[in-house]
Order: sequence, then C-alpha cells, then structure tokens
Amino acid sequence: MSFSYETKSELCRLPVQRHCCARAEAYGILLYCHTFNSTEVRIITENPGFAQRLPKVFQRAFSLRFDRVPEEGEEGKRIFQITDEKKLHHIINLLGYAPEQNLVLHINFGLLEEECCRASFLRGVFFAGGSITDPLKRYHLELMTSHAQVDREMAALLKDCGFTPKSIARGGGYVTYFKQSEHIEDFLTLIGAPVAAMNVMSAKLEKDLRNSVNRRLNCDNANLDKVVEAAQEQLAAIRTLQRAGLLAQLPDKLQLTAALRLENPELPLSELAEEFDPPVTKSCLNHRLRKLMELAKSVEE
Repeated sequence: MSFSYETKSELCRLPVQRHCCARAEAYGILLYCHTFNSTEVRIITENPGFAQRLPKVFQRAFSLRFDRVPEEGEEGKRIFQITDEKKLHHIINLLGYAPEQNLVLHINFGLLEEECCRASFLRGVFFAGGSITDPLKRYHLELMTSHAQVDREMAALLKDCGFTPKSIARGGGYVTYFKQSEHIEDFLTLIGAPVAAMNVMSAKLEKDLRNSVNRRLNCDNANLDKVVEAAQEQLAAIRTLQRAGLLAQLPDKLQLTAALRLENPELPLSELAEEFDPPVTKSCLNHRLRKLMELAKSVEE
C-alpha cells in the first residue's frame, strides 16, 4: 500500500460527528473530486475506507443519498454519482451558490469560519484530490483540482493557516503543493492523521541520522587517508637514512622513534606516542618525526 493510501485509511477512521464539519468535509471533496457541476456529481476512489465513509458524510452534510454507488464487494475504482436535479440544487444551495446561475466554483469562506470546519474541509480536499509521497523517498504533498479559482483560493487558505504552498498547472489541472517536511507534518496533524505525521517525522530523523553517519564516515576516511599518507612519508624518510648509514649515528631518541615507526607503520601519532616507555606527547613525537624527515631530505639533496 502507498503512503497516500495508508494516510487516507487513517483519516477514514475518524468519526463523522458535527453537522457543520461534515458539510465542510463534503465541500472539500466536491471541489476536488472528479466532477462537480450543475448536472452531475461524480466521485471516484480506490480506497475502500473512503468508499465506506463517503455516504455517511453526504448523509450527515446534505441529508441525501447517492444515485449511484458501487456494488457490494466491488474492487478497483469505485464510482459515486448524483444526477438527480433536486439533489444537485439542494447541495449547490447549501454551499452558498445560486442554482439558477452558471456554476463557477470558488471557496465559500463563510462555511469555514470555525477552525474545526477548516480542518474538516482540508481533510475532504485531501480525500478527493490529495496525494503524498513516501517520506523515505522525498517530501511532497499535493492537492489537485480542475478549478483554477479554487486552486488560487486554496493557496490563500493554506497561507492563512501558516503554510507556504506553491502552485502549478499540470495536465489540465491545478496543483497546490509543498515540500517542507515540517509543513507536511503540520498539515497531516491538522486534518486528523497524527500517525502519518509521526511517520514523516520518523523518516526525517532516519534520513538525518543516515546523512550524519555518512558524513562522519567520509570524514573518518579522509582522516585515515591523511594518516596513511603521512606514515608512508615518514617510513620513506627513515629508509633513506638507513640506506645512507646515518640512522645509527642519530641521537637515541630519534633512533627509538624510527624503530617504533618501522614496527608500527599503521598507527596514527596518538597511538604511536603510547608505544614509548614512558609515553611521549603527540606533539613531541610529531617534532621527532619531522626532524627525521628533514634529515632524509638533506641526504637526498
């Protein structure tokens, strides 16, 4: 199942309670469904939970039933339809439009004055026209309608709710979307999907942790490369002094340093310094090795 499917299934478990909220949810569904005009309402869904919820919402919101509903046990795309003229006029009138005029859809903000109604409206919008990408892949939530004016007003509504959406025309439709994980979490929480919101948050934490580990590994690898490169230069200098017969003529401290480096070519300075008895400081060891390299360089010249 997709993340969108799971999120909508979570939303479907919410009870259909207050009359005003049911109407707001139904309103959001109508503005973002397949067809809503003066001659037909057509809502198409593949989510069985939404298919069960939809008749309850419309009964609570408008006190009517669909003229066409899916057959019991029907799978795939499920179609709900209203074509009865009286029912359509009833819906259009309750939503604040004039049935006798050409139906130009826009958002009637008078129906969304209460915060609970706004949340219910946005839930209906997400049911009918929303989708969300698996947050483990990327962050993207979008709401798609076929009505340009609705899309513009939806962007304004979301901004009023504290979001910063973007809009784009795509395939004959209009899309309002956002990609910030925090806004997606807040939107899902607002419409009543806290589990989905937590999943987005968990995915973000997992990504951040993985990126942090990768950065640390890359840093460690870079440091290891530097350690190996420095050790190879030190070993080359010591062998140059050996070939020149000068190693045995050096002070005891430098001879001991050369011997321990030859015995422990893989150790970083901090660990090599511990091999001395008594241990020396990393700074002291670094000074001795630099001295050996300077002597070797003078021999080569």
